Amino acid sequence: MQNSTLFRRAAALLLTAVLALTLVLPGLAAYEMPIQTVNEGESVYLFNADIDKPILEQNADQQRYIASLTKMMTALLFLESGKDMNAEITIPASLTQEFKDIQNANGSTINLRIGETVRRIDLLYGLLVASANDAASVIASDVSDGDLTAFVARMNQRAKELGCTSTSFTCVHGLYDYGNVSSAHDLALIAKACAENETYMQVANTLSYTLPATNLHQNERTITSTNLMLNPEYPYYRDYIRGMKTGFTTLAGRCYVTFAQKDGHTYGLVVLGSDLDNIYREASEILDWAFASFSDRELVDTETPLTTVPLKKCRSYEEVELYAATPVSGYGHADDKVTFTYDLQENISATVKDGAVLGTATVYLDGYEVGTVDLVTHQEYVSDFRTDLQTTFLLMATLIVLLAVLSFFTLVAGGGSLNLGRRRKARRR
Repeated sequence: MQNSTLFRRAAALLLTAVLALTLVLPGLAAYEMPIQTVNEGESVYLFNADIDKPILEQNADQQRYIASLTKMMTALLFLESGKDMNAEITIPASLTQEFKDIQNANGSTINLRIGETVRRIDLLYGLLVASANDAASVIASDVSDGDLTAFVARMNQRAKELGCTSTSFTCVHGLYDYGNVSSAHDLALIAKACAENETYMQVANTLSYTLPATNLHQNERTITSTNLMLNPEYPYYRDYIRGMKTGFTTLAGRCYVTFAQKDGHTYGLVVLGSDLDNIYREASEILDWAFASFSDRELVDTETPLTTVPLKKCRSYEEVELYAATPVSGYGHADDKVTFTYDLQENISATVKDGAVLGTATVYLDGYEVGTVDLVTHQEYVSDFRTDLQTTFLLMATLIVLLAVLSFFTLVAGGGSLNLGRRRKARRR
């Protein structure tokens, strides 16, 4: 019997601990996929970039080929190198074989040439707008003093620093698949780092760009983004798209990473292994769903009590009701649950003034912290001492009034008897 009681108590304690953790830890389950991808093997990862919250996941941790999405890391290292983006460099002869390999693999280029003098910023536009493989090789050579292998090693090191666990780079542009792999979740980590760089986002969000003339190109050349969702004339154009990167090889299929921003809220999306006919349709439908399904709403008002605290030295009330001092709003799905943690005293002693701040509440939406608000009272709670003292004074005042009335009547009655006695004496005489 005793063992059974102890077991029940232990189970209750464990359940309490689990429930407490679920109130403060982020929600573990993503939402149900709103669309059917063209094939079940695709990888999809949608996240709320403002709070780093996963929204949709499909094969998100599966390791797969990523094609030109590799260039996100190449661009990131270029921008983090501290190189002067407006300075010019000359393409070295050491890249001769690299350029031949790119040409033999039918990789996209901006037709860079050995001995050509170009600005670094133009290389970056060529890399992210036109997805030029030759630009990637020149960038890697520039950053690593001609050692592409060293640059690839740095790519892998940076991926680990960002928390990637399924990523391995074997080339600087992704044209050669080989062991060049990652996952949708890892690419989201790399994309977030890229999105934090203003220059990256400015370049990646460019629909078209004019490359200036160089010593080996007499005329200007205009390049156009491979990200079709930036094009207003494209059926799946969306004005909320903040360009990131596209990719394609036969092994990788169509790959796409983008950010989307609307009404002050930002999502990141990774889609891997789709095809040309569906990649942008899937992306637009997923992002349209996100912006339609999540919204700003009031989570806490100032008129509904959030919690109570035991009250001492007050016979009239056993507890104090506490309200949010100000409303709290949050951005989320209609099904997201609102939960709280409190910073309060175990009990309160009366008297407590109306409007007194007695603690704070931290508000969570689907397990993600929204904010903290003061907890206040909406009435005064009077102590027993004060109540008893008031009662005593009132009773004393009442007794004094009664004594005064009685004294008055006594005097009146006493005075009447004395006068009557005097009249009787006068008659006898």
